[in-house]
Amino acid sequence: MPGLTSAAGVVGFLSEPEPELQVFALKVLNEEIDSLWTEVAGCVGDIEALYEDPSFPERELAALVAAKIYYNLQEYNESMIFALGAGKLFDIDHEGEFEDTIISKCVDTYIALSGTVPANTTNQPPPQLTTAFSSNTNGASSISAGLASPTTPFSQSTLPSKSLLSRQDSTTTFDPSQQVGGNATLPGALPASVTSHAHVQKQLYAIIDELFERCFQGGSYRQVIGIAVEARRLDVLRRAILRASDDEKQRLKGENGSLIRGQDLMEYVLEICMNVVQERGFRNELLRLVLDLLNDIPSPDYFSIAKCIVYLNEHTMASDLLVQLVNKGDPKSTAIAYQIAFDLYDNSTQEFLKKVREELPKAPEPTAAPPADSENRMQEEAPEPKESDQLLKELDDSAGVPAAAPEDDQAKKEREVSPEAQKAFESIRTILSGTKTIELDLEFLFRSNRADMAILNKIRDSVEARNSIYHTAVTLATAFMHAGTTNDSFFRQNLEWLGKAVNWSKFTATAALGVIHRGNLGQGQKLLEPYLPKDQIAGANPSSAYSQGGSLYALGLIYANHETFALDLIRDHFKKASEEVVQHGGALGLGVAGMATGDESIYEDLKSVLYTDSALNGEAVGIAMGLIMLGTGDIKALEDMIQYAHDTQHEKIVRGLALGMALIMYGRQEGADELVNGLLDDPDPILRYGGIQTLALAYCGTGSNKAVRKLLHVAVSDVSDDVRRIAVISLGFILFRKPSSVPRMVELLSESYNPHVRYGAAMALGISCAGTGLDEAIDLLEPMIKDPTDFVRQGALISLSMIMVQQNEAMNPKVGTIRKTLIKAISDRHEDAMTKFGSAIALGVIDGGGRNCTISLQTQTGNLNMSGIVGMAVFTQYWYWFPLTHFLSLSFTPTAIIGLDQDLEVPSFKFHSATRPSLFDYPPEQEAKQEDAPEKVKTAVLSTTAQAKRRAQKKEKQQRRESMDIDQTPTTPKTTNIDDKMETDEPVPKAEEGEDAEKVDGDKKDGSASPETARKRMEKEKVGYQLGNMSRVLPAQRKFISFPDGRYQPVKKPTGGVILLIDSTPSEPKSLLELKAKKTVKPAAAPPTLQDRLTAALGEQEAADRDTSGAAEAAGVLTAMDEDPEGGEEAEVPREFDYFTDEEGGGEE
Repeated sequence: MPGLTSAAGVVGFLSEPEPELQVFALKVLNEEIDSLWTEVAGCVGDIEALYEDPSFPERELAALVAAKIYYNLQEYNESMIFALGAGKLFDIDHEGEFEDTIISKCVDTYIALSGTVPANTTNQPPPQLTTAFSSNTNGASSISAGLASPTTPFSQSTLPSKSLLSRQDSTTTFDPSQQVGGNATLPGALPASVTSHAHVQKQLYAIIDELFERCFQGGSYRQVIGIAVEARRLDVLRRAILRASDDEKQRLKGENGSLIRGQDLMEYVLEICMNVVQERGFRNELLRLVLDLLNDIPSPDYFSIAKCIVYLNEHTMASDLLVQLVNKGDPKSTAIAYQIAFDLYDNSTQEFLKKVREELPKAPEPTAAPPADSENRMQEEAPEPKESDQLLKELDDSAGVPAAAPEDDQAKKEREVSPEAQKAFESIRTILSGTKTIELDLEFLFRSNRADMAILNKIRDSVEARNSIYHTAVTLATAFMHAGTTNDSFFRQNLEWLGKAVNWSKFTATAALGVIHRGNLGQGQKLLEPYLPKDQIAGANPSSAYSQGGSLYALGLIYANHETFALDLIRDHFKKASEEVVQHGGALGLGVAGMATGDESIYEDLKSVLYTDSALNGEAVGIAMGLIMLGTGDIKALEDMIQYAHDTQHEKIVRGLALGMALIMYGRQEGADELVNGLLDDPDPILRYGGIQTLALAYCGTGSNKAVRKLLHVAVSDVSDDVRRIAVISLGFILFRKPSSVPRMVELLSESYNPHVRYGAAMALGISCAGTGLDEAIDLLEPMIKDPTDFVRQGALISLSMIMVQQNEAMNPKVGTIRKTLIKAISDRHEDAMTKFGSAIALGVIDGGGRNCTISLQTQTGNLNMSGIVGMAVFTQYWYWFPLTHFLSLSFTPTAIIGLDQDLEVPSFKFHSATRPSLFDYPPEQEAKQEDAPEKVKTAVLSTTAQAKRRAQKKEKQQRRESMDIDQTPTTPKTTNIDDKMETDEPVPKAEEGEDAEKVDGDKKDGSASPETARKRMEKEKVGYQLGNMSRVLPAQRKFISFPDGRYQPVKKPTGGVILLIDSTPSEPKSLLELKAKKTVKPAAAPPTLQDRLTAALGEQEAADRDTSGAAEAAGVLTAMDEDPEGGEEAEVPREFDYFTDEEGGGEE
C-alpha cells in the first residue's frame, strides 16, 4: 500500500459505528503516524474513547496509536501511560526513538515510584539539639525573620528562606538522587494515572522486569544495578548480583573462578556507594547488602569486606575477620590479616582501632604457683565445711540463684590460641596501634630526603628576620620542607637568625620541631625535653612561656592521631599550667594527639579551661574540644559549645567553638543538617562562618549536590566577607573526589569583584586539586598571581604549590615557571608582606616532606583521610592565627611502596616501573645556580640620597631603550615592570648579548632546560626500570608498577603505602634493609640542673658536638626569655616603595 499523503479519509473511519472500520483506521494510522500525526492530533480524543471502551476488540492498538500521537506532541507522561496500556503491542525489543523514549520514561517513573516506599525504620532522624536556635530549622520562623536573615538576598526577602539541606527540598526538577519520596510530589514526575491505577503500575513493573531480563541475557548487569540503586530496590540489586554469579557458574560449569563476575559487580556497587550515593542511611544499607553477599562466597575478597566494615563502623566484625584469618594458620591468610590491619589503621579512628585491639584474643596471664608454706597456711586458715553449707546451696538452687558462671567463650578462645596465632595477634595489635606504619613512613622520609637547603637560605636572606611575620614564614617553610624527615639542621646552622624569634614567633618555631620530627615516636619526648615546662628552680632563669607552649604543641604534632603516653604527658602539663600561652599550646597538642578518641575526661579538662573566659587560650581550647570529639556528633558537647558561644563576648573564643562544632560533625552528613541550618540563621557572622565549616566537614568528599547549592547560595548572598570566603573555600572539601569539576564551578567566582571571594576560589582549587597538576586549575590561578589585592595573590601562590606538589617538567611543563614565580615573589622588595608570607609557605609546601610527600584528602585505598581533611580544615584558619598553619602537615602523605614480608621485616628486593625514569623523577635542584642574581640586586640598590642622578639615568635609559630591554635577572620568569629592569640593568657592566645568552645556556645546563629539550631527552630514555623496596612511587605511577621478582609477590594490587608480600621461598636466606632512622638522639644543650646551667653560663661546659641535632642546639636560643617585653616594638613592616615611571620621571627636574 503506498504511503498516505493525507489522513482525512482514514480519520473519518474512526467515527463509523462498525468496529472493523475503526480497527482498519487504527492499523493504517499506526503505520503512518510519524508523517500524519499533525492531522490526527485533533482526533486523539476519539482514539482515547476507543481505548476506554471495554467492548472495543482492539483497545491495545488504540492505546498504541494514542501513545505515538502524544509522543509527537512531546507529552511524554501521557505517551507512557498509553504505551503501557498497549500491552504486548508495545515491543521494547524494537529499536526506535519512540521505544527508547518510552523505556527511558518508564525507568524514571519506576525510580520515582520506588522512592515513595516508606524509609527503613532503622534510619531514625538524629536527636534534636537543645539550643538557642529557632524551632523552625528549615529557615526563618516568620516572614519578618526572613527579612532580617543575613543570608537572604533582598530580591527574595518577601519569601521565607528554605533550607536546601532539609528533607523537604524545594527543587522543582526531577532528581533521582533525592531523599526518599522526594520526587513523588514533583509536578510531572509521577503522572496521576500511574499512582491511581493499579493495572498501569502492574504493566510498568512488567516492562521493567522484561527490560531487566533482556539486560541479564546480554550480560549488561551494571545497567540493572544502576537502576536498582537509583530506585533503592535492594531486592533487585541482590537478584542482579546473584544472577550474574549463577550465569557465570553455568558458563564455566563449576570451574575455579566462577564467581569473578559477581565479585566485580560487588566492587562496582562499592564504587557507587563511595562516589555516587549521597545519603548516608541508604549507603549503609547498600554496604550491609554487599557485606552479606561477600560473606556467602567461599573465598571472598577480604579487602572489600574490610572496606565495608570501616564504613559501617563495625569494630566487632573487624576483629572477627582478623581472628578468622589468623586461625586459618596458612602464611597467605596471616599476610592478608596483616594487610587488613594496615588498611584499618589508615582508614579508621583511634576509638575504632582501640576497640578492635581490645576484642582480639590475648595471651593468658601466667599465674605463679604459690609457695608451699603459703599453700599450707591457706589450708590451715580455710574453714572446715559445715552442714549448713549444703543446706544454703540447696536453698540457692531452689530459689533460682545462678551458679558460678562457667568460663566464657572469650576466655576459652584465648586459652586455646596457639603460640603462632598469639604471635600474629600481637603483631596485629602493633599494626593497629599505628606504631609500625609510623616507623616505616619515618624511615622512608629520612632516607629519601631531597630537600633543597638553597631555597631555605634564599627565603631567609630575602626577608627581614626581625619582623615576626617574616620570621614565622621562614619557620613554616622549613617545617613543611622537612616534615617527617627529622632533619632540623637548618636551625643548627642559623642560630643567630633563630635568636631573633620573640613571643609568638618563638612559639611557632618551637612547634615547627613537631612537624619536622612527626612520627619520631622513639625520641620525640627526648628531643623536646629542654623545651617542656618544668618546675622552677630558685635562682635559675625561667624559660620562655612561648617555647613551653610551643613544645606541647610540637609534642602533639609528633604523636598526631596516635594515642600513647604523650597524650597523658601533654594533659598533665596542660592541667598544671597557669600561663595562658602554655595552656594554648597544650590545648592544641591535646587535640592533635587525642584526635577522635572521644575521651570525655579530656573534654571536661578542656571545658573547665574554656569557662575561664580567656580569649588567648579559648580559641585553642574550642578547636581542641572538636578534635577530641571528632566525628562523634556528641549532642551534649554541641549544646555546651553553642550555649557558651552565645554567652561569651570574645570573638576568638566564638571562632574556636565554631570550628570545634564543625569538627564534631565530621562525616555526619544528614545528621548535621539541623546544626547547619541553626548556625546559618544566627545573626553572628562568626557562627554563620562555623555553620559553613560544619557543612563542609559533614559532607566532605561526598560531592553532595545539595551542599554545593547551599554553599554557592551563601557565597553570593551573605553580607559578611568572611562567610562568603569560607563558603567558596568549602567547595574544595565537598568536591575533592571530583577535582576536574571544581575549576568550571569556581571560574566565575575567581573573577568576582569581591577579593574575599576570589581568595576563596583560589583556595578551593588548591584543596580539591592538590597533587593533581590539573591544567584547568593552573590556568585559573595564574592570572590571580597578579591580582591587585595582596591576600588574593597569597592564596593563589599557596594553591599553586599545593597543586604542583611532586610535579616535574615531564609531568607538567609549567612547574618550572611556577617555581621561579615563587622565588621572585619572595625576592621582590616591592612585594607586600602578605604575599611574601604566602610565597614562603608555598615554597615549603611544593617540596613538602623532602619532596617525598603529596597532599591528599583520601587514603591510598580511596577512603576519607580523616587526619588530612581535619588538618586542611584547621590550616585554612591561618587567616586569623598563624600557628594553626602547622596543621597542614597532617595532610602530607608519603608516596612510597614499602614491602613487608610475613615477619613484618623489610626485605631487599626490586619491583618494576613500566615508564621512563625521568617521567616521575625528582625535580632538579635548579635554584642553587640562581643564588648569584640576588647579590647583583644588592649591589644595584639605588641610593635614596641621589634622586637627581636616578632621574638622569632614567632619561638616558629611555634614549637607549632599544639596547636595554633585556631583563638580566635569571630568577624572574617574566618582565613585570620597568623598575625591575632598572635595578638589574644598571649594575651590570654593559654586558654583551652573547654573555647573556651564555648565561641562559648555563642555567639550562643546571636543570631548567626548555620543555622541548626535556621532551627530546626523555624520548631517548629506555622505557622501564627497576626500583628498590621503600622507593618513592607517585600516585600516578602506581598503575605502571609490577612485581616480576619471583620470590616476593604482593597479597593485593599495590595501592601505595605498606604492602604485605608473600615469600615463595621462605627457607632461603633473605636480605633485609637497614633502618637508618632509629638513631640515638644526643642530650639537649640545655642542662636540667642549676649547677649545669651555671656552668654553661660561665662558659666552662664543652662545646656541643657537631652531630648534635638542630633541636638540641636551638634549645638554648628558643627557651631563653625574650629581652623585649610582650608589647615591645617590632621592626616595621616594609612600606610601599615609591617610584616613578619613565613618563612621570621625565617631567621632573
